[in-house]
Amino acid sequence: MIKLRILLADDHAILREGLVLLINAQPDMEVIAQADCGRDALRLAVELMPDVAVLDVSMPTLGGAEAAEQILAARPQVRVIALTRHAEQGYLRRLLSAGAKGYVVKKTAADALIHAIRTVATGGTYIDPSLTAGLAERVLSIAGGGPTPHRSKLTERETEVLRLIAWGHSNKKAAAHLGLSVKTVESYKAGAVEKLHLRNRSDILRYALEQGWLSTDSAPE
Repeated sequence: MIKLRILLADDHAILREGLVLLINAQPDMEVIAQADCGRDALRLAVELMPDVAVLDVSMPTLGGAEAAEQILAARPQVRVIALTRHAEQGYLRRLLSAGAKGYVVKKTAADALIHAIRTVATGGTYIDPSLTAGLAERVLSIAGGGPTPHRSKLTERETEVLRLIAWGHSNKKAAAHLGLSVKTVESYKAGAVEKLHLRNRSDILRYALEQGWLSTDSAPE
């Protein structure tokens, strides 16, 4: 069996050692390197090109978000999971903006991390369930807790394209998935973001969370 190659970065040695034991106990995973700071995580990710990099959000020398951005700039094929004690939407949005495909809160069950690794390794996105509901509520609310702002209805094709983009598909990959040309996909994407007043990938991910598109059972086939 070919195992998933995991880089684990966390400055808390005891926690890191426990996670190494947990991950290495899985038949389909192996920790190939460990780091206790962001700069070492970046160096190891560039040198070793792991399948998945699990990064603590708060590390010395280079924080998890900055490390994620620099790792993905150098090795875009690496899937990044943020591991953190922060169950707050601000941290989630920052890590998603940095390119992370997973966000796991440390206080959740250990099997959540294993599930997250498998999910992102196969092209999915994993958001800790403790954050999903709260983020959706925040996105939906207006200042003062008013009703949801009006949003124009997407066509079926616009919805399909935006959902694939939220799951990390490039325009080319989405086009192949749907049997369309890249230009047609770009047109549908442009129409969707204009209707919804979305400005960037973070906005698309927030909208996808609101729609429930990022749960594991909603992954594109």
